[in-house]
Amino acid sequence: MRAIEFQTYGGPEVLKVVQAEAPSPGPGQVTIDTAYVGVNFADLKARAEGYRVASLPFRPGLEVSGRIRAVGHGVEGLRPGQEVVALVNSGAYSEVVAAETTTVFPLPEGLDLRTAAALPTVLPTAHALLHEVGRLRAGESVLVHGAAGGIGTVAGQLARAVGAGAVYGVVSSTAKAGHALKHGYDEVFTADTFADDIRRVTRGRGVDLVLDPVGGDTLRRGLDALAVFGRLVSFGNAGGAEPWQVGQPELYPQGRSVAGFSILALAQSAPEALRSLAERAFRTVVDGTVALPITAEFALSDAAEAHRLMGGRTSTGKLLLRTTD
Repeated sequence: MRAIEFQTYGGPEVLKVVQAEAPSPGPGQVTIDTAYVGVNFADLKARAEGYRVASLPFRPGLEVSGRIRAVGHGVEGLRPGQEVVALVNSGAYSEVVAAETTTVFPLPEGLDLRTAAALPTVLPTAHALLHEVGRLRAGESVLVHGAAGGIGTVAGQLARAVGAGAVYGVVSSTAKAGHALKHGYDEVFTADTFADDIRRVTRGRGVDLVLDPVGGDTLRRGLDALAVFGRLVSFGNAGGAEPWQVGQPELYPQGRSVAGFSILALAQSAPEALRSLAERAFRTVVDGTVALPITAEFALSDAAEAHRLMGGRTSTGKLLLRTTD
């Protein structure tokens, strides 16, 4: 089988096509003949910085769609040939991947494998940020960073569906604003001015919920953009800044709160909770509440080009790799 791996950290050029033996499923696992693979920013951080890389060489990739190739000992409810989507710890950039059955889901009714490849990380993450962790209520306002990306476009639609009073987005450039405005956002701001813009449009009140994947100074400014009793949910550190801490002096005066979420951490610590979350989230696509904007598709062998596009911060929506060239 073909797979994509890197043997040293660096730019997209370190991603290489290799020939390898297809894995066999262990107990509680299945192997999947992949059809499509989702590209995530975490893949870029793994390649460039060693994020979540235990050792080299390393095969990136967290989400796949395809057909079950084989099932391991003790597996029930899944069968060879069945179409599925799966969240994996790593290794999805491959024609065959092994996955724990706790994070393997039958293909949702009415979806094709291409669309479904965008489900495993984006949908549960956006759903958890707004509902389980952010606890957004009808009539409240929300500010979402990365509004034109995969998670951002879903979060905008979900916030609109729950009856948010105002849905604001932040993008890295004005060129991305149009894409975000098509996916549930009332107004979209750029990263350098969002704090001032929020104070202006809310007349100094601030927003009830901020969703932040950037970290660093962006997170600090997001905290200042909160209304009284506002909540901030951190779900990444895309900016690469040193970890930042907040305490009583910042939170006590206006009753603000800060929470965090990582779908990969939840998959490790509470897989059954993740499974329940994912099933709730997937239903929003099946029932038409959410549309998944897949904006670019690359052959598996062109994974480096997908990384260049995402790394250039010009991409919108969701990027996929297909395993048939």
